[in-house]
Amino acid sequence: MIRPAGPARHAGPAGGARARDALRASRSELRRRSTDARVRQRVTVVVMSAGSTVLHVRGQVLLGPDEVVPQLWVVGGRVTFTPPVTGDVETIEGYVVPGFVDAHCHVGLGHGGAVTKDVAVEQALTDRDAGTLLIRDAGSALDTRFLQDRDDLPRLIRAGRHIARSKRYIRGYAHEIEPEDLVAYVRAQARAGDGWVKLVGDWIDREEGDLGPCWPAGSLPAAIAAAHEEGARVTAHCFGERSLAEFAAAGVDCIEHATGLVPGTIDAFAAAGIAIVPTLINIATFPAIAAAGEAKFPAYAAHMRDLHERRYDTIGAAHEAGIPIYVGTDAGGTIPHGLAAAEMAELTKAGLSNAEAIGAGTWKAREWLGRPGLTEGAPADFVVVSNDPLADIGTLRSPTRIVLDGRIVA
Repeated sequence: MIRPAGPARHAGPAGGARARDALRASRSELRRRSTDARVRQRVTVVVMSAGSTVLHVRGQVLLGPDEVVPQLWVVGGRVTFTPPVTGDVETIEGYVVPGFVDAHCHVGLGHGGAVTKDVAVEQALTDRDAGTLLIRDAGSALDTRFLQDRDDLPRLIRAGRHIARSKRYIRGYAHEIEPEDLVAYVRAQARAGDGWVKLVGDWIDREEGDLGPCWPAGSLPAAIAAAHEEGARVTAHCFGERSLAEFAAAGVDCIEHATGLVPGTIDAFAAAGIAIVPTLINIATFPAIAAAGEAKFPAYAAHMRDLHERRYDTIGAAHEAGIPIYVGTDAGGTIPHGLAAAEMAELTKAGLSNAEAIGAGTWKAREWLGRPGLTEGAPADFVVVSNDPLADIGTLRSPTRIVLDGRIVA
């Protein structure tokens, strides 16, 4: 610290003038150095804000469907609604929502099965940089536990590897087994994952020439009960009508795609609280899938086209019945990563309001998966956009800031 020199004792007029000049010069130097220090400090704040400063977020912070607050702070990577007493502060302004959730995403999966670890990291970064900060991985041929050690990547809830019937799914993706081994494999994947097991419930049956269940209906209750005994929930890939009814009767927790829901199964799902993750972005590919199989399997092609054509009506009816609906993109394999915001917009075409679609991909999905939203003391994971997403859901596709664990990452 620079201390200004005091005037010399017993100085005469000339000495007093010199002392005053020296005092003014010293104070000027102090102000200059102090200003330089503040400038350097501001530069440090901008550069180091991800790990060393308090973030003050102002605007409209959407905590839930009916709760909006004007501001929050991030201290030590955690959310607080109490202003900090001290600390360097960087201010962020805009509309804020909790970090997006992609509840059906395949990090580590490519066209032919498992990808390299480097590619898996790239996939996760693509999701993160589009605002997805929590992923429920719905099955991967790659052991992705190493991604959970990275604090710069979305938080990952793993389902282990898909379990499919032999020769009834995409080659290289799943453990392909027969029904007599289903319970054992479910237990193994329940222990290998983070509280979820993924089954392939139906696929094209080449003998029938159409979609057909992969498992005897009688094999499902014991398999699902085994997962529950291991502390895991079960979700299943189901396109067609028959598999949905059988999985509902067996006590499944969630269904992916759910395109074959009809009034009877909608009632059953609603009564049991079975959630669905429609993956409308994936369902948009059904016409191309139908065209590829038309020559050999015309009934299958017609079925897939029908499921596609009524997709919005199907999901809308599920929503009206009170079935829980969550955002999932089916990224990995053939679907690009980073499309959670686009899936939220798709859900509005099925009749969800903007607030309901946002909840399906943020606060509501986080609660379902047992992860906090923007609550006191929670990890600061949120997305900032320039416009009000309750009025314009498309704005979620263009984040201005993405904060993960209290650090600005994009």
